[in-house]
Amino acid sequence: MGSDCDRLKRCEKSSRDSLFTNVGQFAYWSAVVVVFAWAAWLRFRLPLDPIAVPDTWAYLSPALRKLTGAEFGHTYARNFIYPGFVYLLLRVFGDFRAITVTQHLLGLMAGGMVMVIWCRIRDFIPSARLLHPIHRCLGLLAAAIYMFSREPLCFEMDIRPEGICGFLISINLYFIIQFIACCFLKRRRTATVTYGITVVFTSILLASVRPSFGLTAIVALLPVLTFFFRRGWFRQKIALAGGATVSAALLLLPEHFLSRNDEDSQTFLPTTLFVIHANLIRDQMADDLEHNAKVPYPREWLGRVHAALSAEIAKSFDAWPQHFSTLGFDPDYLRYNETSIVTQLHKEFGNNVSALCSFYRFYYWRIWRQRPLLVTKKIIRQMAIFYAPKCPAYRLGKFLSLTDEYNLSVSSLDIESYRKVWTAYPPAVDFMSRTDLLARSAPVVQQSAYIRRPLGILAATYLQLLLIALALSAAILLQERHRRRLGWLAALVVFMYSYGAVNCLEVAVVHSLENPRYMTVQMFFIILAQFLTILLILEVLLGSQDLIGRKPRKSTH
Repeated sequence: MGSDCDRLKRCEKSSRDSLFTNVGQFAYWSAVVVVFAWAAWLRFRLPLDPIAVPDTWAYLSPALRKLTGAEFGHTYARNFIYPGFVYLLLRVFGDFRAITVTQHLLGLMAGGMVMVIWCRIRDFIPSARLLHPIHRCLGLLAAAIYMFSREPLCFEMDIRPEGICGFLISINLYFIIQFIACCFLKRRRTATVTYGITVVFTSILLASVRPSFGLTAIVALLPVLTFFFRRGWFRQKIALAGGATVSAALLLLPEHFLSRNDEDSQTFLPTTLFVIHANLIRDQMADDLEHNAKVPYPREWLGRVHAALSAEIAKSFDAWPQHFSTLGFDPDYLRYNETSIVTQLHKEFGNNVSALCSFYRFYYWRIWRQRPLLVTKKIIRQMAIFYAPKCPAYRLGKFLSLTDEYNLSVSSLDIESYRKVWTAYPPAVDFMSRTDLLARSAPVVQQSAYIRRPLGILAATYLQLLLIALALSAAILLQERHRRRLGWLAALVVFMYSYGAVNCLEVAVVHSLENPRYMTVQMFFIILAQFLTILLILEVLLGSQDLIGRKPRKSTH
């Protein structure tokens, strides 16, 4: 009789647990459906015509030329991948709205990848203390914050590579985590090779689409590089090296051949380095002239260039004093103004592009040799923009006027030389007609309080969570007992923060982080890094409670 009662109680308990599990599963997946439906509604309620900005033509013109019977060219040193993406969409659908629709769908997929990555990370936590339902809800919250935020949504409306960067970052991180799991945790040889090749491909793809992710791509490849130092697995190493080479060739060789006839591909980086560091180069030229330094340029000519550069720096500041305030001048003015220093130097060197680039490079590397502390100070000042008390990657504004954005779109493409190209393609004419109407009556994009508040909390806690993550990770990795349980999670947290740090470092060295796009494009992995830190903190706290609860009581006898 007693055994029957016990069996009945166990059945009842099992039924209750099963009921609670089913209810929990239903509630979770209902929440997933609501979150993604709401994120889709936020996107597709807005106009579907994409927005052009001043540098859109570099990405759009190769596609339009190909669609109107000319060759798919290389324009203004922009990589071929995003223009090719635009070309394929216009070729298949013949409608510019396909660009926005596709980028919105990729944005939603990026949100989905947050959840997939988050669930996969639990495999790196042996004996996880945090309940699985709570773990999944944290991942859903991270995905919701990303998809409800205004900046990713607005990027998806632009004809610019940032519109697909969130998706590219998401798949790159997913394949990295899959590679680490298969290689170091489960030791699945075929899967390790497959995921290793995809890591290489997606890393190069990300850096090609957005060159500011060049150093980030190198960090992304570090797990793959460590694979080659492990013992054994010789065939897998050969297969991975071969596949990685083919992947790199598929992306880099077309770019090499397409860029050969694009003069800007040769001048873009040297010119950027020159105008961004114009004040330091000006001062170095003054020192060279004063001390009659041995430089490969005539003294009289160098004096004229120094005088012109000094005058143009002063003009750039007067034209827009608040633009690039940390630099103290406006490098965009120096570069793009029709009478400024870059135009003058181009005339000075005539058609000798190689000599012009050599001049730019010479003085950039000269300030590194002669003024290393000042160059380092510039880099630190730029890094400090991102690592501020409130992380500027999160934009907390309430409203964005799409009327203003579509006005900019019209002015960006309604240039005589551009008009000659797009008027030959009827869908482009239709697109410009709709854009002209939207420039007078487009809605306002609102960022409601329900998303501004969590964004504000994340912005205010980014630096604190970073410091906590570094301290906890160091403590965990230095103690074998903690390392066995949380070592992989701590390593992933550090990896995620370094993924963004090197991106900021590259921009700080080459350009300026005062351009908001360089920061807001990092939003995907910034959110993921902060939520991973929260997960690490919770696992440490729950693990500490377990240890306290297991301490043997002192005997009273």
